[in-house]
Amino acid sequence: MITRDRRASLLRTLDRLAALPERSAVVVVDNGSTDASSAAARAHPVGARALYPGRNTGALGRNLAVRQAITPYVAFSDDDSWWAPGALATAADLFDAHPRLGLLAARTLVGPEQSDDPLNAVLADSPLPPEPDLPGRPVLGFLGCAAVVRRRAFLGVGGYHRLLFFGAEETLLAYDLAAAGWGLAYVPALIAHHHPAAGHRPGRTSVVRRNALLTDWLRRPLPVALRHTARLAAEAAHAEPGAAAALRGALVRLPAALARRRPLPPPVEHSVRLLEAGRRTTVKGARATGYEA
Repeated sequence: MITRDRRASLLRTLDRLAALPERSAVVVVDNGSTDASSAAARAHPVGARALYPGRNTGALGRNLAVRQAITPYVAFSDDDSWWAPGALATAADLFDAHPRLGLLAARTLVGPEQSDDPLNAVLADSPLPPEPDLPGRPVLGFLGCAAVVRRRAFLGVGGYHRLLFFGAEETLLAYDLAAAGWGLAYVPALIAHHHPAAGHRPGRTSVVRRNALLTDWLRRPLPVALRHTARLAAEAAHAEPGAAAALRGALVRLPAALARRRPLPPPVEHSVRLLEAGRRTTVKGARATGYEA
């Protein structure tokens, strides 16, 4: 779990994790909190191991936590999310039974109403063909606070990429796991609960778009990266909200992305294109029926 300056939410999540029948070990990475979150985590009855790197490590805090784990499988939570009773035991059984499985994406229920996160439907409708050695629908995406990984697979690909820091970092990890031969599957029987704080997070949209473009430059064919860069530049020129900031952020980091560029193997790139084609079809259908998101 990663946390930063949300002590009350952290303690609520630790309460939920402590109540799970699996009694799993908990590692908390405090990303530079100033509200005594680390001390609160260490004092909590769940017996969490609290890491304090002394700065905000973003999503890389999850890498730190996985390195400290001693179990073969690791489940992620944020300080506002937790797992349903029995979900982690089910996940462990699935990993035991499917040696190529590298990541399980769970069904995420949001808030006290337990409404489905919109990503659930996207994952459930994945156009990727079934794979007999995976326990659910193959996917190339997941929600960071609702996933379980095989520790060896996660560390083998380097975990979350340091260039992205935070924001839509899951896609690149999914690509890297698939490129290394690991399977990713959505299993809706696994339930994670997410209770995000109300309110808009300023700058979030531009960071997500920046990281999406950097992911293209890191892993996609050059024509794809160039096309998406041109599209973002056009949107910036038309003063679309967040586009200029996203473009600037990506261009500053572009030399580092090019130095770390490693295009996807053709089968994985083919899967990415299948997903993109599915999204285009969904958008066209939404426009035709008046329900465009």
